[in-house]
Amino acid sequence: MLLSRVWLTRADDDDANDNDDSPNAPKVIPPQSVFLSPDSFAVLGPNGSFRNSSSALFNPTKTAVPFFQIFNQEFLEILGDNPSFHRVAQNTTFAFAHEAPIYVPETDEVFFGSNDGGALGQSDLNRNNKVGKISMAAVETALQSLNGQLGPVNVPVTELDLPDTIQMTNGGTGPLNSNLVLITSGRGTRPPSVALVNPHPPFNATVLLDNFFGRQFNSLNDAKIHPKSGAIFFTDNSYGFVNRFRGPLFIPPQVYRLDPVTRAVRVVATDFNKCNGVAFDPEGKIAYVTDTGAAGSTLDQTLPATIYAYDVDEETQTFMNRRVFAYADTGIPDGVQVDADGNVYAGCGDGVQVWSKKGVLLGKFFIGTVSANMAFAGDGRLVILAETAIYVAKIAAKEGKVKFP
Repeated sequence: MLLSRVWLTRADDDDANDNDDSPNAPKVIPPQSVFLSPDSFAVLGPNGSFRNSSSALFNPTKTAVPFFQIFNQEFLEILGDNPSFHRVAQNTTFAFAHEAPIYVPETDEVFFGSNDGGALGQSDLNRNNKVGKISMAAVETALQSLNGQLGPVNVPVTELDLPDTIQMTNGGTGPLNSNLVLITSGRGTRPPSVALVNPHPPFNATVLLDNFFGRQFNSLNDAKIHPKSGAIFFTDNSYGFVNRFRGPLFIPPQVYRLDPVTRAVRVVATDFNKCNGVAFDPEGKIAYVTDTGAAGSTLDQTLPATIYAYDVDEETQTFMNRRVFAYADTGIPDGVQVDADGNVYAGCGDGVQVWSKKGVLLGKFFIGTVSANMAFAGDGRLVILAETAIYVAKIAAKEGKVKFP
């Protein structure tokens, strides 16, 4: 028997609630949603069909993607009464939508980077990856044309012609002073860097940092701006070496703080296998860092697929009191975002997983494939990057806005 029992409710099934006597089940759930009470799969039994790999998906109801997979009623507050979930762009031959999602309110556009060195990335030691963008206005128009239907749309993706100093973009945040903050992994002997890039043609770039007191970084990965100080925090790991477009490691995998004005840089957290995503709670008092050690040249499920939480020292902004916040059941938790209520979103092997600020898994934006990152495009719009596709979920949650003093 696969499950002891599955509590499934769907807003489009009038009879769904009739067989649902779970004490935790919501009375009504929104469209495109499935509710699974944790007590329904707590015991699978000696003949249960257990997952033997973190790359196997947990979708016992075999619901068609995309959908909202709900484990806790608090997820309903994130979704709202009438959420929607659509694929809005796709190119099955190119992993054009990997990481570095940045929403620019001025133009209502989302920028992002293609996969650097991975499968379908069309980039390697001899080829740079691409930075593209989509218009959210075009997304809204396309979704309106569906007249409430669930089918996908396919809006155009525009590639940017960036300066040669921007090599293998893998992280992004901002805007900062109307500029994109791009985090590059470097390529060959070209160093990883933190750069400001104009989101408008000619896309001129200013490199803020490309070394640690003369030592090259390994391959910078992700970044966030602290909501109080305005400092840029970024991670450095070994994926450039793993994907063979960077040489052996020069320095430990660590998290750094960069003052964008003075250019002073310092280490704020260490002791990782592969530190990856970084984010802050709305007050800037708690930092979240993902460690994607399980994903290397091969999958090693004994290594971290973990989100760590830290207290941010008020004076020095170093990360203190490390503790496990969450462990992803599917794939690895890659990029991470925090909404206005402190809920934590991470791109994982099945889509985007969401935890409460207490570390309780509330639900998933289930797409059935890897999502490395996501970003809010203003309040109520979550843009999910899925390598060869982009999804947009319209929900009730609000973005955790960065407000400088």
